[in-house]
Amino acid sequence: MNITSLGEARFPSPLRHAVSDQARIPADIVRDPAVPARADLLFELAGPRAKLFFDPAHTRAGIVTCGGLCPGLNNVIRALFFELHHTYGVAEVLGFRGGYQGLDPARSPEPVVLTAAFVDRIHHHGGTILGTSRGPVDMAAAVDNLIRRNVQILFTVGGDGTQRGGNELFQQSKERGHALSVVGIPKTIDNDVAFVARTFGYLTAVEEAVKVLDCAHTEARSVHNGLALVKLMGRHAGFIAAGATLANQDVNFTLIPEVPFKLDGKNGFLPALKARIQNRAHAVVAVAEGAGQELFQDSSIDRDPSGNIKLKDIGLFLRERIEAYFREANIPIAMRYFDPSYSIRSNPANAADAVLCDLYARNAVHAAMAGKTGLVIGLLHDSFIHIPIEMLVLEKKHIDPDGTWWNAVLATTGQPARFE
Repeated sequence: MNITSLGEARFPSPLRHAVSDQARIPADIVRDPAVPARADLLFELAGPRAKLFFDPAHTRAGIVTCGGLCPGLNNVIRALFFELHHTYGVAEVLGFRGGYQGLDPARSPEPVVLTAAFVDRIHHHGGTILGTSRGPVDMAAAVDNLIRRNVQILFTVGGDGTQRGGNELFQQSKERGHALSVVGIPKTIDNDVAFVARTFGYLTAVEEAVKVLDCAHTEARSVHNGLALVKLMGRHAGFIAAGATLANQDVNFTLIPEVPFKLDGKNGFLPALKARIQNRAHAVVAVAEGAGQELFQDSSIDRDPSGNIKLKDIGLFLRERIEAYFREANIPIAMRYFDPSYSIRSNPANAADAVLCDLYARNAVHAAMAGKTGLVIGLLHDSFIHIPIEMLVLEKKHIDPDGTWWNAVLATTGQPARFE
């Protein structure tokens, strides 16, 4: 996969080591004659280059964080600044406030000039020091602002919508004759980004979810017929629910978007839950927010300001259906319902995610200083890569219902492969 370059890199790099522009990482490393490999899909290896496109002493960079919160956002901001400032000696780094709205001067305050003092301890806190937002922005006004401020590099930290917006900023800047390097850092605790083994914040979210599941298990076991239902994040993929289940080991049923399920019938979820309660007198259920959307009779579609489909609340829906089912069966239960979504994503990054944030950020700076643009930093086969933005937004990563992850969940919970 070839990455767009702004032009010839002419300035010497201050780093003593460099990665060749010809180095590639294959999308697939397992070779199985029965499964055709995408042998022609090779990604450019990330890392410092021998020559820079931008003269650091005359370069101004910007950082913007968009979308929902995620553990590690402040770590990324801090690492971006220090790599630009200490390693490359970039003249100035601006932090645009309030997401993409911060690029439109009519809708936001002035950007902050980042300094070592400003970012000193931000990595100890959750959220983003720059603020965030959702929704459309006037891209023409944003490009005008970037040109007026002579911003040559923009780091976009966010999900696929954010990266699509970053690509539009690059394209409009190109049409205006302004050389703008746009480099994205993928941000989602759902861990569902294609060609990215792990997004930052995911392991922190799993760690926090485990704490909730521990409490849910305690609640369920402490009363007769205790039933704890925990709704976890995961719009299109169940990585948080699955990961937390495997780490916790006390969940009895895990429901994810990738595996549709039925509530009633001989092999449905509710009869299985009833059997568990009758046999063990307690149960813990973990459900990802995007699971079971096919169960809702209301087919109307609402969207958030970013254009994402608003999911129906599977947690409250399941709670009502479970209570009604056991009430009709004349089996008393003690329902405990947990929805820790926002508390999970607003935590500071744990050690594993802090390291990952640092490496994502530094590789993003290397790419930008070399004049590369229209890309997102990825992590594949334990190597950082450059992914063209237009390719990243074409697909999402999911749990394979026949793969290792889901089979491990089934072995841990003891639940059947399907509720049909």
